[in-house]
Amino acid sequence: MEMISEQRIPATQDEVWAALNSTDVLQAAMPGCESFEETGENEYLAKLTAKVGPVKAKFKFKVSLQDVNAPHGYVINGEGQGGAAGFAKGSAKVDLTEEAGETVLAYSVKASVGGKLAQLGGRLIDGTARKMADEFFTNFNAILSDGLQPSSEGE
Repeated sequence: MEMISEQRIPATQDEVWAALNSTDVLQAAMPGCESFEETGENEYLAKLTAKVGPVKAKFKFKVSLQDVNAPHGYVINGEGQGGAAGFAKGSAKVDLTEEAGETVLAYSVKASVGGKLAQLGGRLIDGTARKMADEFFTNFNAILSDGLQPSSEGE
């Protein structure tokens, strides 16, 4: 699965960068996320529950940041295990550009799934991934709009 999109966020590039590196903000914005903890420099462990069609599973994701270019972007890699439901892994390149006091966040995602999830079919998986991405950015924008100050974790 590949997904390319961009979001216009009503905040400065520095504010968006800080939020993208805050475990508190990421946990709050990510649909179904139960925890998002730093385990090392640019390494995290996320636990979340996801439902794809009839399959609902708890996933543990190992997440790492590479090619960090503050405050312009990074590549985020993740690999998760969902028990009997299977696995998911992928990466996303995130680029930030400031325009007229707002930030354009462009991302390109490549992901794959295996196990029961792979048996569901590409359209269902793609639709669920797009829905989760839309929910993440709706939540992320709401958090920034509400003025929640990201913690300094991960900076």
